[in-house]
Amino acid sequence: MNKPLTGALLSLLLLGAAVGPAVAAPTAPTAAPPTATAATAAAVDFAGTVALSNCSGSVVRAPGSGPNDLALVLSNGHCLESGFPAAGEVVKDRPSSRSFSLLNSAGSKVGTLRASKVAYATMTDTDISIYQLTRTYAQIQSQYGITALTLDGARPAQGSAIKVVSGYWKRIYSCAVDGFAYRLKEGDWTWKDSVRYTSACNTIGGTSGSPVIDTATGKVVAVNNTGNEDGARCTVNNPCEVDQNGNVTVRQGINYAQQTYIVVPCIAPGNKIDLNRPGCTLPKP
Repeated sequence: MNKPLTGALLSLLLLGAAVGPAVAAPTAPTAAPPTATAATAAAVDFAGTVALSNCSGSVVRAPGSGPNDLALVLSNGHCLESGFPAAGEVVKDRPSSRSFSLLNSAGSKVGTLRASKVAYATMTDTDISIYQLTRTYAQIQSQYGITALTLDGARPAQGSAIKVVSGYWKRIYSCAVDGFAYRLKEGDWTWKDSVRYTSACNTIGGTSGSPVIDTATGKVVAVNNTGNEDGARCTVNNPCEVDQNGNVTVRQGINYAQQTYIVVPCIAPGNKIDLNRPGCTLPKP
């Protein structure tokens, strides 16, 4: 995983102690400056992203979400405050009062949002957490001037230009979808149809849960979650790709995300996570 950062590791960073690349110090955002010919790309900024205590995330909406629906925050399953879900475990409607720092387009904190529950989370087949907040989209828009990012209902295409936007580090990575891993195995967990980045998205610890945004549409197509750090095979922090025939490929230094179009069919009217809806393939408890 792009390790969620612990208090001890964060303290080391603040004190300037030497640490490995998974918790490297942040660098300046790499987002391109606005230009007349790159207006769409320039629209991808920090607005709507959030910083968790140990990870990144974003306020998201489904295409059918309404302004008076309680808002949702998307991050990784391995970013849960209760720790990593076990292989095969699904969390559904678990009370939570977790707080999130809401950022504006420049990456400045404009307010604090709070969860009422973990609506859904798992590290089986995918690596996602979806928190339901205590405020609606309309309330967030009215108070902070921030609109939610929209989940794309379509699968991203190979070669698509993307940006990984980390609210934790206030850093934007720019690269493309290099391809897809049929299965991505890391320790006890296995994920399906993972997005593989080109090498420019060299994400680090704390970027876990960052939205992956298609620069052509401005929509969220995946959630950043892991990368192979040391070249090891299928171990924690060193995922490996497994194809349909069981062949294993290790790509040291390459990072991955979990597609989010599969979430859209599971969001019922009122922003309820309904795992029995037609087309919903998320694992059930």
